[in-house]
Amino acid sequence: FLPQVDSANAGRVLASDAAVFLKKSGLTDLVLGKIWDLADTDGKGILNKQEFFVALRLVACAQNGLDVSLSSLNLPVPPPRFTDTSSPLLLSGTASSDLPWAVKLEDKVKYDAIFDSLNPVNGLLSGDKVKPVLLNSKLPVDILGRVWELSDIDHDGMLDRDEFAVAMFLVYCALEKEPVPMSLPAALVPPSKRKPLSVPGAMPLIPSSTKESHQSLPPVGILAAKTPLTQ
Repeated sequence: FLPQVDSANAGRVLASDAAVFLKKSGLTDLVLGKIWDLADTDGKGILNKQEFFVALRLVACAQNGLDVSLSSLNLPVPPPRFTDTSSPLLLSGTASSDLPWAVKLEDKVKYDAIFDSLNPVNGLLSGDKVKPVLLNSKLPVDILGRVWELSDIDHDGMLDRDEFAVAMFLVYCALEKEPVPMSLPAALVPPSKRKPLSVPGAMPLIPSSTKESHQSLPPVGILAAKTPLTQ
């Protein structure tokens, strides 16, 4: 990766060059800013070769749902993925389409039943219809915002049947105290959405200013009797 951002071959990477390159990871600006702060140890806005490798390693951690912290650097993770066709480590369309979907068939049947109970229009659920179900999980609003961001893969503000299954999968993972990833792992991208792979954006579902109490929501009660799902 280094030659792509170190065109002068000076053994260092400027913040401006790195920003353009790191954006191809599909991570949000907030996460990328945190990665840069950790990698740029002296705060000079320039990364040497070692610091750049730290940044790449942190990108890989974030893409695989690990915390963006120096303590994650020694954990085993696949190489980082970037939407640059010249990158030899890019997850190719054929490789990703061969991955089995992380949502198991028996769980998908349950999620489809919930989806149909919410009265989808033209096979789609609006954010307003999904929001009570998400809030009913009692998960923190910032986690639910990330769940929506990751599951609305085509960023149309609506969830189809497969996207809704991704949202439910992530909610159950969070209820089992598993971290919600910063970007959607390839195995979680529904097969119907894998060509091309979508890059996650930064569109929160539930504004922080929303002051709705759980009591005012319709009693969906779907997630109350949660059953642990095997990964």
